[in-house]
Amino acid sequence: MMSAIGFTLVGFALMEFAGWFIHKYLMHGPLWGIHKTHHQHTEGPFEWNDLFSLLFGSVAVLLIFLGVAEFDYRFWLGIGISLYGMSYFFLHDMLIHRRVKWFKRPKKGYLAGIFKAHQAHHATNKRDGSVSFGLFVVPKRYFKRSE
Repeated sequence: MMSAIGFTLVGFALMEFAGWFIHKYLMHGPLWGIHKTHHQHTEGPFEWNDLFSLLFGSVAVLLIFLGVAEFDYRFWLGIGISLYGMSYFFLHDMLIHRRVKWFKRPKKGYLAGIFKAHQAHHATNKRDGSVSFGLFVVPKRYFKRSE
């Protein structure tokens, strides 16, 4: 039987891959009307795209609520999704997009590769032509040093 840590890790990993799929095929597809607010630098602290965080957060809360009586797999999957959401907020919103200006741009290592991949994703503010739809798992080419 899988442990609490195992289900938590599965929840986290599933969010990265589900997020990649949703981002590529739904956000850059039929839900572009909402997601485009993230690609168009709007004024103010919020953008329509933030609604996706509420959706994913609601899934996590529902799973935690359904699994809390027995601390079963649903609870731990919800915890994994929540940890992914918190990690996403810190990495994507605070570090990459600097919505809260507490951190500087990473210059080397894993975080610099993530940063480069996300910059490549935002090279266009159009629906088509974007690359690198994941956050934590991105192509190796973004980790190569530019000399």
